[in-house]
Amino acid sequence: MNITITKYNCICNLGRNIDEVYENAILGNNNKFSLRNDIIKGKTLCVGEIEDNNINISNPDYDIKCNRLLVECYEPLKEYIDSLIKKYGNKRIGVVVATTNTGVEEYQYSKNKTQSEIGNSALFLKEFLGLKGYAAGVSTACTSGIKSFSIAEHLIKSNLSDAVIVAGTDMLSKVPLFGFTSLEVLSDEKTIPLSKNRKGINIGEGVAIFTVEKDAEGINILGIGETTDTYHSTTPDPEGVQAMRAIEIALQQSGLKPEDIDYINLHGTGTVANDLSEVKAVSKYFKNTYSSSTKAMTGHCLGAAASVETALCCALIDKGGFYPHKFDNEYDDTIERINITNPPQQTKICMTNAFGFGGANAIMIIGNK
Repeated sequence: MNITITKYNCICNLGRNIDEVYENAILGNNNKFSLRNDIIKGKTLCVGEIEDNNINISNPDYDIKCNRLLVECYEPLKEYIDSLIKKYGNKRIGVVVATTNTGVEEYQYSKNKTQSEIGNSALFLKEFLGLKGYAAGVSTACTSGIKSFSIAEHLIKSNLSDAVIVAGTDMLSKVPLFGFTSLEVLSDEKTIPLSKNRKGINIGEGVAIFTVEKDAEGINILGIGETTDTYHSTTPDPEGVQAMRAIEIALQQSGLKPEDIDYINLHGTGTVANDLSEVKAVSKYFKNTYSSSTKAMTGHCLGAAASVETALCCALIDKGGFYPHKFDNEYDDTIERINITNPPQQTKICMTNAFGFGGANAIMIIGNK
């Protein structure tokens, strides 16, 4: 059984649909950030924001920016999703939504606790689409986006769903911004992953929606590797042991060898600890595979990060080209070298990496063999 991404769309600071996002990413456009001095006193934040669309959501429990952007992202997919509901019925389509914030930001003003629940966006999307099947929110920090595909795969293979709407949505919130500030990993300038001058993360906002089906025409999910460190709650294992294991599991599931991978979308946050750990893991298997971090253009979209990056990988497979690794060209020679300068002629198979708090590691390989 093949598990396939059949349709997808994405919104982030690079654009209001996947075509705009792709076109800006191909150009290496890292000028879509804004500087905010009004969130944390005495601190300048460089962030990737999305302007709210102010779509009306009548139920106050669901009236949050994460959901308004989900509605906008859904619109180009409406006709296809309607056809899935007609084909399978509303009880056989699942919903899995990756996030970390949902309505935490809105809750501080509304005091409506439902807005801050992790499952808010999943339950909203289920109600909005008129579905009656499985629905769940996924919050495993930065790995949430890949974990949501893993759950979708299990739902279909277990015959609990015939299709799954997989999504990721996260917006700026003071909770993670203050948290990352306390960890001293936020950069007040554009992030430059793998540079010896890197200063940390830019937080971004992002939404992506996918339809996932079995044995359909589209982009196949070839392998997913999931592991957990037992090293530290917020810092990755510098040796990358379990990150390596996640790569091995994904490759084993896919039946592919490292040389079969055309492109790696790095987690690439631009923190000292993440870049060290990730590059150690990647360099063990992929000495020559072209890699880049699109977070240098989108920022780190937290729970939606891997969702946005999966959409970017899908677009790369469908449309061609390559995403440049945007940094100051001063590679950190204290970490292993990986290929960030010589892209492939064409990309058929992508690997996307996600590493999160709690030692969560997730690797997904997509494409067509």
